[in-house]
Amino acid sequence: MTFCLGITVEEGLVAIADTRIMAGNKLTTAQKISTCNFDNGLGAFFMMASGLRSVRDKVMTYFDEEMSSMDEPFDKMYKAVNALAGKMRQVSHEDKQYIEQGGLRFDIHILMGGQLQNDAQHQLFLIYPEGNWVIITQGTPYHIIGESEYGKPILDRTLKYSDNLPLALKVGCLAFDSTRISASDVDFPVDVVLYYKNSSHLVEHRYQKDELREISNWWQERLRALIQELPSEWIDEVASRLTMVKKKTRPGRKSMGGSSG
Repeated sequence: MTFCLGITVEEGLVAIADTRIMAGNKLTTAQKISTCNFDNGLGAFFMMASGLRSVRDKVMTYFDEEMSSMDEPFDKMYKAVNALAGKMRQVSHEDKQYIEQGGLRFDIHILMGGQLQNDAQHQLFLIYPEGNWVIITQGTPYHIIGESEYGKPILDRTLKYSDNLPLALKVGCLAFDSTRISASDVDFPVDVVLYYKNSSHLVEHRYQKDELREISNWWQERLRALIQELPSEWIDEVASRLTMVKKKTRPGRKSMGGSSG
């Protein structure tokens, strides 16, 4: 399993991905975010994938090869997305039958976000294993691929498209931390990519556990404190209606022995 989160807000894009790879009983670390920064202000984009690592690596290898052979870079995000989706279909055609014969499922989902020279604004895309895709919109300005159930509640409760990029990063990191606490197959280091709209380049950083330990502890302590402060009148009202049940005592046993004398 993996945790890859893409967020789109008015100011730009946030990408967050853990690096844990599980192979049987072995744990390894590998980068799950790939980035592309074009020169001369032609734009930038990132890609994150969940699913089978072998499928992801082959798709990315084919896509990198196509990009290196192009005379001109992509000028719009949807064109880059279509090209990547085409490589996913190619790998599916080549490997899906054999993967399924081995008892596995052809599984790859990709989040791809950025802004290229002829795009009016930054965009975030979700590409499905079949190669079809959707654009992540303002109504729900994020998407998680991989382990999604633990980080989703905080994103649904707090994230808005109008939020600034630092706030989006805070919420995203807390979503990762919530997932890390509850899912053993998601962990540090965690890679973060930021894109400020119309900037034409990405900012990248890898956080180690110690760098975010204070934030994680602060969040946990604050949650516990807030629960303590939560109004309890509704609990007291219900408690007052409960009938206390006295514990029944077992009758004493009669003595079986006779009197001495």
